[in-house]
Amino acid sequence: MPKDAELQRKLGLADAVVIGLGAMIGAGIFAALSPAAAAAGSGLLVGLAVAAVIAYCNATSSARLAARYPESGGTYVYGRERLGVFWGYLAGWGFVVGKTASCAAMALTIGAYVWPGQARAVAVAAVVAVIAVDYRGIQKSAALTRVIVAVVVGILGAVVVAAVGSGAVGSGAGGAEAGVPSAVSVHGVLQAAGLLFFAFAGYARIATLGAEVRDPRRTIPRAIPIALGLTLLIYAVVACTALAVLGPDRMATSAAPLTDVAEAGGGPAMVTIVAIGGAVAALGSLVSVLLGVSRTTMAMARDGHLPRSLGMVHPRFAVPHRAEIAVGVIVVGLVVAVDIRGAIGFSSFGVLVYYLIANVCAATLTAAQGRPARWIPLLGAVGCVVLMFSLPAASAMTGAAVLACGALVYLVRVRVARRPR
Repeated sequence: MPKDAELQRKLGLADAVVIGLGAMIGAGIFAALSPAAAAAGSGLLVGLAVAAVIAYCNATSSARLAARYPESGGTYVYGRERLGVFWGYLAGWGFVVGKTASCAAMALTIGAYVWPGQARAVAVAAVVAVIAVDYRGIQKSAALTRVIVAVVVGILGAVVVAAVGSGAVGSGAGGAEAGVPSAVSVHGVLQAAGLLFFAFAGYARIATLGAEVRDPRRTIPRAIPIALGLTLLIYAVVACTALAVLGPDRMATSAAPLTDVAEAGGGPAMVTIVAIGGAVAALGSLVSVLLGVSRTTMAMARDGHLPRSLGMVHPRFAVPHRAEIAVGVIVVGLVVAVDIRGAIGFSSFGVLVYYLIANVCAATLTAAQGRPARWIPLLGAVGCVVLMFSLPAASAMTGAAVLACGALVYLVRVRVARRPR
């Protein structure tokens, strides 16, 4: 492989925004509403607002850091440069592990909508197809994501219009079928926010693709808040419609809440459209997240934290092809072994650790280096910690154990490297 094979800056502002939207307006809106409603009941919208505020803080911190360090790797790079090698490694480990689980959840969502009886087989085929597209270059991935975002937003809009036009809105607003509103607790709202954070975390894709964005110091800080704001608007409209049609209790027990909304508002034809939308949305998220994971893997490999062969860039397509294939193989293994809800919780824990470190890094910037208002990284960091330990116990414990294993591997490797030969 030629030593000068490197990533190329081909993405403009519109491409960066679309990649962020593709990661956020994807599997989350189809997969995360039900477990979030189960946790928060009628406080679902409060949980959505909490997740959005913390996501805003994280996005602002990430944007300022990405403008200063426009390299592939995101918080892995920021942690290494601002806090030290170990903290950068820990951020990268949390991101790669958490987002690999997220890829499995998205692939399984595709399978659940396309062919429920063979969901895992379809999920494996989807992962292979996405890796093939990503392998051909970043512009091919951006073009596919642009089409996917347009289709998904159109379908979500059609569901909302159909529900409003049919008079189904308001039929479920009373809560449970017996007419008793769902109980709301602070812990439930925070747990819902942690689960919904899974859906918002896609803006990190823009930062992790820093080495492939044109004029990154100007483009990335603009692209991240635009993508986040558009996503929040769409999520809020869809969540309000779903709550108004189904009520929080029915929504909590639904395997596919948007399918139920479509059935109430538009009949079998709309149900089919939503099934297509769910599959396409999850496909868009899968494309975008695999891009981010492979770039962070490449950055860690180049620093020796992962096998160095994963840091190679294809001389023709200018992509980290070995990292993409390796991540794809691991995702296929997870698709066979995990369930969607477990993957969402575990993914959220790993990504919250990633953003906790990002906020701490942003707090170390000086005013001349573009530090955000002091309350932004502080609130973002505190919010990440609170949401981490508000997640379901199994997800938090598994995430903490995997994070500890990663830290142990790092410490052992450093200790061995320091021994005299």
